Amino acid sequence: QAQLVESGGGSVQIGASLRLSCVASGLTFSNYAMGWFRQTPGTEREFVASISRSGSQSVYAHSVRGRFTISRDNALNTVYLQMNSLKPEDTAVYYCGATDSMYAPSRFNINFWGKGTPVTVSW
Repeated sequence: QAQLVESGGGSVQIGASLRLSCVASGLTFSNYAMGWFRQTPGTEREFVASISRSGSQSVYAHSVRGRFTISRDNALNTVYLQMNSLKPEDTAVYYCGATDSMYAPSRFNINFWGKGTPVTVSW
């Protein structure tokens, strides 16, 4: 059974950096495009970034472009999210998701979700 496990979240101050990791098991990782999403209480899960199966293409939400970088290592079945210059509005639970869709990852086409890792950015 496929499983995604996120790690690397934490509580940091404004301007700090964090690197999230998501390790996949039980699936052929290179067959899946991967995405990072985030959610705060009472809101819908929102797209943050995605990366193609080979890692050659990535897409970012406008709010994180230039600050966050998504990458993957297919040999390690792992996708990363490097988050720099963190802001309080980045506070959320961050989830990774895997899709075998022909379309880029969105919250509507994810086959497998992780349980999330919390990120808190404070003054």
